[in-house]
Amino acid sequence: MIAHDGEQLGILTLREALEAAEARQLDLVEVSPTATPPVCRIMDYGKFKYQVSKKQQEAKKKQVHVQVKEVKIRPKTDDHDLDFKIKHVRRFLEEGNKAKVTLVFRGREITHQDIGRAVIEKFAAELADIAVIETAPRVDGRQLFMIVAPKLKKH
Repeated sequence: MIAHDGEQLGILTLREALEAAEARQLDLVEVSPTATPPVCRIMDYGKFKYQVSKKQQEAKKKQVHVQVKEVKIRPKTDDHDLDFKIKHVRRFLEEGNKAKVTLVFRGREITHQDIGRAVIEKFAAELADIAVIETAPRVDGRQLFMIVAPKLKKH
């Protein structure tokens, strides 16, 4: 048995423990039921629950939500347009989000996957300084895609 101020009260019967808690106008809470004998503590249970919920709220505030933003390109996308899309992905990465680069094949373009791979490799090379490839380029139906994530910053 542990008192509200952390003092050890020793081994008490249930009746004695309840009387001790009642005398202090606090609650008797079982802290470790699997121990032999079970460990109980005298505390204000309402205040304890409130403090736990506050700690959880603080932890929730500090969480970072990472989104996956998507950029679509084609095998025939021109250099200027590619540079424009690369700027978008750079901005996404600087904000701390991940980016999915999707290259869509239309019609007979699927027969020239090597052209698509070259475009996506160029994309990856341009972003190599601030990004790490999380998912290597792979084909899914008529799409070739890769996922890039921001590099971890060294403090």
